[in-house]
Amino acid sequence: MTHQFDPTSLREYDIRGIVGKSLGPSDATAIGRGFATRVRAIGGTRVAVGYDGRTSSPDLEAALVAGLRAGGIDVVRIGLGPSPMLYYAEATLEVDGGIHVTGSHNPAEYNGFKMVLRHAPFFGDDITDLARLARAGDWSTGDGAVTDVAIIDAYVARLFAGYAGGSYRIGWDTGNGAAGPVIEKLVELLPGEHHLLFTDVDGKFPHHHPDPTIEANLAHLKRLVTDNKLDFGVAFDGDGDRIGVVDALGRVLWGDQILSILVEPLLRERPGATVVADVKSSQALFDRITALGGIAVMAPTGHSLMKTAMTRTRAPLGGELSGHLFFGGEYYGFDDAHYAAVRLIRAVHLSGRSLTELHDAMPALVATPDLRFAVDDDRKFAIVDAVIDRLTSEGAQIDRTDGARVTTPDGWWLLRASNTQAMLTVRAEARDAAALDRLLAQVDAHLAIAGVTRQRD
Repeated sequence: MTHQFDPTSLREYDIRGIVGKSLGPSDATAIGRGFATRVRAIGGTRVAVGYDGRTSSPDLEAALVAGLRAGGIDVVRIGLGPSPMLYYAEATLEVDGGIHVTGSHNPAEYNGFKMVLRHAPFFGDDITDLARLARAGDWSTGDGAVTDVAIIDAYVARLFAGYAGGSYRIGWDTGNGAAGPVIEKLVELLPGEHHLLFTDVDGKFPHHHPDPTIEANLAHLKRLVTDNKLDFGVAFDGDGDRIGVVDALGRVLWGDQILSILVEPLLRERPGATVVADVKSSQALFDRITALGGIAVMAPTGHSLMKTAMTRTRAPLGGELSGHLFFGGEYYGFDDAHYAAVRLIRAVHLSGRSLTELHDAMPALVATPDLRFAVDDDRKFAIVDAVIDRLTSEGAQIDRTDGARVTTPDGWWLLRASNTQAMLTVRAEARDAAALDRLLAQVDAHLAIAGVTRQRD
């Protein structure tokens, strides 16, 4: 027996596609067979499995479990929940790896699989190897057992453990995603007053899509916070590993701004610690880490790459512009938006100021969101390489951590190829609007040479 994956489903960080088109139960079974083979090759015997709230997730989870069992692996099923709950299960139960069935922040018709092996992200060449095993049918065989473990209460208790964050009035929007049940239990433990939106899990996402990196998806939360005069609001993506935040005035704090608040108590308690931020993050964040006595490390964008960078540098904290925030030290090193919310409450409390005041104190910079434009997968990396060659020949100040991050007297701009979509992405930050326009004009000039036009909002 062999299997051929749709190549578009094999992403850098995970496996993801449109259910019924590029992804289905047979793929889930093949993933289980391949992962079982890899686990057994290192002497492992047990794998934790969970799934998110998408309508296709139960069928994919059942097929995945069947594949793992046929590969001779015992399966620990934790049921419906967010990805960080699966990561927690993998970190604390006696298992050798974990797989979560999730479409993350993608539209409702998508689904996929995030994988962990021996507490490390399973990505890149590991995913390529699953495809190789499937093509050859080179799978282990056996008859694994299944047990069910209810872990949500232990997970929520761990989120709350040692809480010392004070009492606030907070709005919470889980967008009908898998974070809902966790937040319902968490707010029962937290002091203060809590207003909840859309915590019932519904894979059709009837109110808004659960992706807090798109500001339009935060409209309900903004209204909740401002109408009720709450201290701030928190939102989550579909599988609970991305956080979004609004202050009392309804203004959005992006991932790098949230991280800039978290670094102060961390560096007070751990002087000289390393903090990792992705290449899209504001220069103001890197400057702040350095000013507070920390070591700032820039890393490529992508949750698996960020986890790898944090392990390599032994950083206790890291984050991406996209709202993935990672916690090492006394935690487990993975991205967890629920834990990020608890840590944010604590950081605000320790600051002695409101979140709105902390937001007001941030440098007044002008930045774009993530600007995206479609480019064929077989061209996107070549275009970036050509731009890097041109910039190098011009003597530009360029950082090649992930694509090209170019610093000029006006600010900086970034051009990189997406690892998950047939897209190029651009981000720029400057001291004022005129400087930002000049930066974007530079980007457009480089793209025009490749015959590419940036999509305008």
